[in-house]
Amino acid sequence: MHRVVVAAALVVGLLSILVARFYNLQVTHYTDYVTRSDRNRVHVLPVPPTRGLIYDRNNVLLADNRPSYTLSIIKERARDIETTISVLRELVPISDADVEKFRKRLRQRRRPFEAVPLRYRLTEEEIARLAVNEYRLQGVEVEAQLVRHYPHGELFAHSIGYVGRINDRELAAFDEEEYGRYSGTHTIGKVGLEKQYENLLLGDVGNQNVETNARGRVLRVLERTDPIPGKNLQLFLDIYLQQVAFEALGERRGAVVAIEVQTGGVLALVSTPSYDPNLFVTGISFKDYRELNESLDLPLFNRSLQGQYPAASTVKPMLGLAALHHKVIDTDYKVRDPGYYQLKGDDRLYRDWKKRGHGRRVDLLQAIAESCDTFYYDVAYKMGIDVMSPFGRHFGLGSRTGIDVPNERRGIWPSREWKRRARGLPWFPGDSLNMGIGQGDVLVTPLQLAVMTQTLATRGQRSRPRLVQAVGNRPQEVQTVGKIDVNEEHWDYIYDAMEEVVHGRRGTAQRIRRGASYRMAGKTGTAQVVGIAQDEKYDSEKLAERQRDHALFIGFAPAEAPRIAVAVVVENAEHGSSAAAPIARKMFDAYLVPQEVGSGSPEDSYRPLRRSIGDVATANSELGRHEL
Repeated sequence: MHRVVVAAALVVGLLSILVARFYNLQVTHYTDYVTRSDRNRVHVLPVPPTRGLIYDRNNVLLADNRPSYTLSIIKERARDIETTISVLRELVPISDADVEKFRKRLRQRRRPFEAVPLRYRLTEEEIARLAVNEYRLQGVEVEAQLVRHYPHGELFAHSIGYVGRINDRELAAFDEEEYGRYSGTHTIGKVGLEKQYENLLLGDVGNQNVETNARGRVLRVLERTDPIPGKNLQLFLDIYLQQVAFEALGERRGAVVAIEVQTGGVLALVSTPSYDPNLFVTGISFKDYRELNESLDLPLFNRSLQGQYPAASTVKPMLGLAALHHKVIDTDYKVRDPGYYQLKGDDRLYRDWKKRGHGRRVDLLQAIAESCDTFYYDVAYKMGIDVMSPFGRHFGLGSRTGIDVPNERRGIWPSREWKRRARGLPWFPGDSLNMGIGQGDVLVTPLQLAVMTQTLATRGQRSRPRLVQAVGNRPQEVQTVGKIDVNEEHWDYIYDAMEEVVHGRRGTAQRIRRGASYRMAGKTGTAQVVGIAQDEKYDSEKLAERQRDHALFIGFAPAEAPRIAVAVVVENAEHGSSAAAPIARKMFDAYLVPQEVGSGSPEDSYRPLRRSIGDVATANSELGRHEL
């Protein structure tokens, strides 16, 4: 009987404990434990937005989003990261570089339960292999993501740029708002338009509440807030003109910039050699990056915006206009050219490119048409730096143009103050002579030359060059930077002189006029790369290829009503008339001469790529997250 009582008391005691515990769980702490339970099975996941698309002026798609399957690991769901990676490497090819990048991303700031990519661009076979081994891969998932793709590769690398993986430096610079916007997004604009318009292209992140099972697998979506896709960009760039310029430069190092005269819209922005921006999107290999970075031809260097070259004779029309405008000379002023110029009391001879000179009575029109250096030595000496420097700045020289692409360089258009600050020296008359033929300290970018040419073509109205024509459905305004008022007769005279360069019997670019159905105005230039001693003659055969002169040309067409302005720089090609001017002629033809459909033009080959924004958006909406 005693044993029964003890046993009964023990049972009652145990039951009391169970009841108390049950009451504590179900009544006292009910709300707390329900919340914890929901947190274990309900998670908030970011839904990344679709990046905005980029089109040329004719709606040809230049930057696309393509579906790609990505192998990712969710740290909070994986029992052992290293074991999981080992198993995955048995199933699909994963390089040491992939693993190293994954570990680096894992250490970065991120939200809980956010997937960290390990391998990109899985094949269907690899996805199937992973699915069969699902039971071994806790915390592993395959995501269908939209990955940036540039269908025309190297053609637009230096204008559109590319996106790449968000690195530690960029992540550390994010504030809380930016960090939230990039949730679920692994790339960011690195260079070019992709960087400049990152805020508009990115869009706004969405989110979804998902219910998971005990193993962390998503069972259903409880609630979803859709992301807002990024804005689409339509550019002034024309794929046909871009292709023409790219092919015309060929294997040579150089740059071509074409601008729509009335708007300042950039029709072509080419730098060669170029590179394939698709290599950078999901992480470039060490081998590919080393090859690009160590190349002597500098394919990663954007010559159109960052290359700084002596302007050479391309500034002669502008400086001739300055001399007329400031009444330093008139249209009847003539100079004797024996092949050199000499300052009083100075033994140095400032030589003309033509050994025996251009004649006894050279006026401004002949000096521009035949590129007479001696005439410009004389006029530059008479004008002096205090006239040339501010006048050149009206045409955009010596300052950034403000184009909507980052990393533009300002070049050098000297002044007295600049030389004192940069060299610690006063301005000398010989400096003015060198500046008068675009040499000495003068450095310009191809873009600045194009802006100068556009300003000449508009009779003094300079526009800010732009690549983007419209953001979404909102056109961008034409931005006028400044206007210089010059006598119309002086403009007419300079136009006539620039036409003589191409259409005159002795014009330095007269060969490019053959077969043209319109008239062109232009100016050739040959920029000296290495110094030549007074008693020596330039001999290209004795110089290394990279020490030879650069070839330049600027021009606009049609001459009587300009629509397009072009600047061409071909490194170490020596003669603007034979190397740079023919490229400009091809650009004029491509823009002004109608191309027949089926003519085999570059435009024909791109017609199938023209897709509407709606078509792409519909295709993108079908993509989602797929788990193993």
